[in-house]
Amino acid sequence: MRRLVAVFVLVTLALTAAAGPSVGQQPDTERNVTGSPVPTITAVYPNPVADGDSGEFVVLSVPNGTDLESYRFGDDEGTVELPNRTASGRVVLATEPEAVPESVAGPILECSGCPELANSGEPLTLRGPNGTLDTAEYADAPEGELFYPGTERRWRPLGATDFEPVVAGPGQVQAFTLPDSPDVPRETLADADERILLAGYTLTDDRVVDALVAARERGVETRVLLDGSPVGGLTKPSADALDRLVAANVSVRLIDGPAARYRFHHPKYAVVDDEAVVLTENWKPAGVGGTSSRGWGVVVDSPRVVDGLVRTFRADSGWKDAIEWAQLRENESFEPASPTVGRYPSRVDPESVRVDRVELLVAPDNAAGRVREILANASDSIRIVQVSIGGRDDVLLVESIEAARRGVEVEILLSNTWYTREENRRLADELRTLADREDIPLSVRLAEPGGRYEKIHAKGVLVDGNTTIVGSLNWNANAYRENREVALVLHGEEAGAYFGGVFERDWEGGITLVPLGLLAVVVLALSLAGMVARRISFDPG
Repeated sequence: MRRLVAVFVLVTLALTAAAGPSVGQQPDTERNVTGSPVPTITAVYPNPVADGDSGEFVVLSVPNGTDLESYRFGDDEGTVELPNRTASGRVVLATEPEAVPESVAGPILECSGCPELANSGEPLTLRGPNGTLDTAEYADAPEGELFYPGTERRWRPLGATDFEPVVAGPGQVQAFTLPDSPDVPRETLADADERILLAGYTLTDDRVVDALVAARERGVETRVLLDGSPVGGLTKPSADALDRLVAANVSVRLIDGPAARYRFHHPKYAVVDDEAVVLTENWKPAGVGGTSSRGWGVVVDSPRVVDGLVRTFRADSGWKDAIEWAQLRENESFEPASPTVGRYPSRVDPESVRVDRVELLVAPDNAAGRVREILANASDSIRIVQVSIGGRDDVLLVESIEAARRGVEVEILLSNTWYTREENRRLADELRTLADREDIPLSVRLAEPGGRYEKIHAKGVLVDGNTTIVGSLNWNANAYRENREVALVLHGEEAGAYFGGVFERDWEGGITLVPLGLLAVVVLALSLAGMVARRISFDPG
């Protein structure tokens, strides 16, 4: 990983946004043979970033009124008595309580003689008067991460959230595509009266910056949260855009530095008053500017979804890894970037569609698991559009192949741009060979833009024609486990029909059969000429 999680950014587990089993509630304790609740080991922090592993600790969950002196804690080399203290709920044991930051929920008790926690791993034991009550065993502790025994995601960076999916009821959403409808996200921002919380990977689009500056000038709370170390580094256009925002008193923070909890801050969304726009595209000309990428987007006004995004934004912008732009700028160098100047005719209009329900997913908390569940329940068809897929053993690809094996028609559309072409061709060949060998309904194509866009950048899934997934979630392990990502699941046939129509156009490729007017032909020719003339920037986001 490019970042290390510092011991000084620790989770306050009492907060809703905190990580681990104790989020917002007291974890259930195990019970002994008599039926009485007993203490359990709920978290272990064995490998702090600090020199000498200063600040390591263990978290116990104990029943109300527990006399800790009756219990012993240790490893395979021996145990020691716990402090003489009556406790209830969460208890933190540390050999150096002063090295544990104030943000760790207490009480923090000194455990004199407690074993040093081995970075390479070891078994830990909690014993009572009648024998062993609980054990926790880990191996190869990552630096700066907490270990949660008995949970699916056992290692988590300190401060990482552990949100459940948010589910909202029926309503209307506005579905749109890019490069066809760049005015939708811009006009959503321009209509703000009270607040804009914009989260993204990068931001360089001048018209988006204009909208943010104008909103701030008319008194709108305007906050921006981006990634501080995108692939290829921060560019000069990005620095110029952020300078403009800060000069207009817009709050700009970037996730970066040794305290960062996520490898990349990669979502693409904005909360605007009481609605939100969620995209597959970056806040840059190639994305929301409509000059390059095929993308999907949706505007929602569900209070539950909007509140969930506000909660995510606050959790991500409120920790010490969210660095003010003015502070980060002092030590940064910026890479040049070639402008994107493509122009593409609009062929897919935005549309208001009904949904039966909407789910808000975030990674690494819950997105991959929920998408995998949706794929596992597919009964008729799965249509996937991705920049690329992280290999034959990708967990979501494996689930899709299993669906094909039970007769579900699976179609996978991948980007054919220069920086993914070779790997996508190899994967496509592998999957076609598999499909032929097993005689399963699995098809793969590399996109042929046909003048409608320059490259595929969408990250979308359509299942059974009535479930649509739109958001920033690339199909690779980094996105599932290490990045902050945001996606919406739209349940409903109208949304499925809208994005299904876009998928079918892109799947067929080539120029649409609808006759083009003379002006459209000229625009298309200029667009293609521009693509050849300019250097296409690498855009992995």
